Amino acid sequence: MLRRIRHNWRPEKGQPLTELDKKVLYYQNKGCLVPSRRLIKTPEQIEGIRRSGVVNTGVLDLVEKEIKAGMSTAEIDRLVYDYTVSHGAIPAPLNYEGFPKSVCTSINEVVCHGIPSEEEILEEGDIINVDVSTILDGYYSDASRMFIIGQTTPEKEKLVRVAKECLQIGMEAARPFGFVGDIGHAIQKHAERNGFSVVRDLCGHGVGLEFHEDPDVEHFGKKGTGMLLVPGMVFTIEPMINMGTYRVFVDEEDGWTVVTEDELPSAQWEHTFVMTEDGLEILTY
Repeated sequence: MLRRIRHNWRPEKGQPLTELDKKVLYYQNKGCLVPSRRLIKTPEQIEGIRRSGVVNTGVLDLVEKEIKAGMSTAEIDRLVYDYTVSHGAIPAPLNYEGFPKSVCTSINEVVCHGIPSEEEILEEGDIINVDVSTILDGYYSDASRMFIIGQTTPEKEKLVRVAKECLQIGMEAARPFGFVGDIGHAIQKHAERNGFSVVRDLCGHGVGLEFHEDPDVEHFGKKGTGMLLVPGMVFTIEPMINMGTYRVFVDEEDGWTVVTEDELPSAQWEHTFVMTEDGLEILTY
């Protein structure tokens, strides 16, 4: 969910100002929201997150190979758990704030946080988001993919395609010393141009040393708003694109499953990125 936290950039005590300090302080003095130094990952930390991302990507590659009609979402959960632990890692969702499974499986009108179940069987024409997060040696990575089960409707196919395009467009809009709002503006413009809406109650987030860190990465909004994007920041972009209204609700029975208010389909793609001097580098696919 969205948070509002103000950070301050503090140069290291007793050290001369670096060029990075000067750039960030320039924006801070203009009243912009800037990251704290703790959000800037060291090269060693980035390498650790990258290694975690390799396992995370391997999990999704396995799911892509095995997923099919007639499979229960509980089977997907077992695939994720077994692969992750066999590679010396931990599924980050398992027992996170009480979440009972190792992966989120969100079918059709479920936007996100769907809980795998033996009773939930994939059918021809379903679209499903599989959201995988991995902890390896204390480093977190996060990604999701959409899968179309067999043949589906042209409308669902378009939704899945446009959601993926939104991720790519958001990635291209993210530049060093730009702003998080630049990402959301580009995503919202593309989604709405195609007749879809962008979920506003959930967002991307910083990641790496914790499951969820700052900044909030909203997938709608205005250019030049939100937190300054500084090299060394690691975060997800994960637009949730709805066929109908952007409004959603949380299932009261399980307290997790997020569903579109009009129960029309939703699609989402997600990568973890590190901001570099040249733009974004993808750490999970």
